[in-house]
Amino acid sequence: MKKEKDIWQSIESEQQLFNELNLIDMKDYDKFYIYSVITHSTAIEGSTLDEKETQLLFDEGITKKGTIVEHLMNLDLKKAYEFAAAAARKKTKITPDFLKSLNALTMMNTGGIHSMPAGTFDSAKGDYRLCGVTAGVGGKSYMDYKKVPGYVNNLCDDLNKRLEAKKLKDIYNLSFDAHFNLVTIHPWLDGNGRTSRLLMNYIQFYHGMFPTKVHKEDKGEYIKALVTGREENSNAPFREFMAEQHLKTLKIEIDNFQRGQNESNTFTLLF
Repeated sequence: MKKEKDIWQSIESEQQLFNELNLIDMKDYDKFYIYSVITHSTAIEGSTLDEKETQLLFDEGITKKGTIVEHLMNLDLKKAYEFAAAAARKKTKITPDFLKSLNALTMMNTGGIHSMPAGTFDSAKGDYRLCGVTAGVGGKSYMDYKKVPGYVNNLCDDLNKRLEAKKLKDIYNLSFDAHFNLVTIHPWLDGNGRTSRLLMNYIQFYHGMFPTKVHKEDKGEYIKALVTGREENSNAPFREFMAEQHLKTLKIEIDNFQRGQNESNTFTLLF
């Protein structure tokens, strides 16, 4: 309990400093930060594009490395984030159809039609999977596909009941719970991680909060937190990990800004 209290005190302190520095008021800060969020999210799924390469792709249409699928993955997720940001401004409630729309945009150019014994579904249109899936080689199976619709409905009902949370800690924990629960249900054949991270950010957009990033270099710890939470039937391990990720991001953003300010203040004219 003490550790949880301490980390939220640290987050609130860093958030206050972040606000005082007015980073959000810098030209294109929001845009480039979301580019970074997208880059890290797709990197967790195997994309090799770094932040500069993603910016060139988004703003200039320039591709330097990576496969076609990696580029499409990033471009699709950008459209999904734009859709989510617009929906948040309209205070759109979270429904199964809304979640399907997020996943459909995420998988728009990398999904496709799949024929299974239980039926045919299109992973490019947000259709729920009609087959079993496992968490990698030797991993445990996710829930039976027949249970998915009911669990997604219950998730949406729960999120909407809590969506008007007011306190910073409660809003972020709600977004972390949404992330954890959606990726645990695993409604789709692909794109579950990206869609779950987007849902987390959507709840933060809805409240005008600074979006949480899952850092690609922490992928191992991220997966461990998800697995531990499922094994212990508790959202505490994932909440703790995500709070640490959020604090890490705030510190990095503040440090980068302050270092840039110091460098510009020591600039000397050269002739």
